[in-house]
Amino acid sequence: MRCPWCADLDDKVVDSRTAEDGTAIRRRRECLGCGRRFTTFERLEELPMVVVKRSGAREPFVRGKLVAGLRAAAKNRPVSAAQLDGVAYAIEDALRAEGGEITTERIGQRALASLRALDEVAYLRFASVYKGFEAAGDFQREAGLLADPPEAPSTGSDP
Repeated sequence: MRCPWCADLDDKVVDSRTAEDGTAIRRRRECLGCGRRFTTFERLEELPMVVVKRSGAREPFVRGKLVAGLRAAAKNRPVSAAQLDGVAYAIEDALRAEGGEITTERIGQRALASLRALDEVAYLRFASVYKGFEAAGDFQREAGLLADPPEAPSTGSDP
């Protein structure tokens, strides 16, 4: 690591600790050239996730788009921004663990499952856009499904 003051490459680590909820390591370093101390952070470089849209187009996964959709569905509902951010992070983590290319269908199914547990009105709003509701009967059918116990999320490997 190059010292930010004297540009020397020799340093020693004085202290290390986890930071940012365990997603980074904070290291306190001392330059062996000038003796000044500086801080560095180490983070795991994540592989980019690719989303396959219904049209077949591919684009990078952007958590902000997922959060925007969740916020739109939960607008004026008793759901905090922190809860929605937590849902988005949980969905992203689960999708990363599954690996491979991600379809918008898998993202939508996970979002619906999370919203169902969080707020039924937000769930119906999200479902209306995700499933393309066209009539009041679509809302009635989906509201009827809310009375049923939730299904486990599909892994895409059904027999």
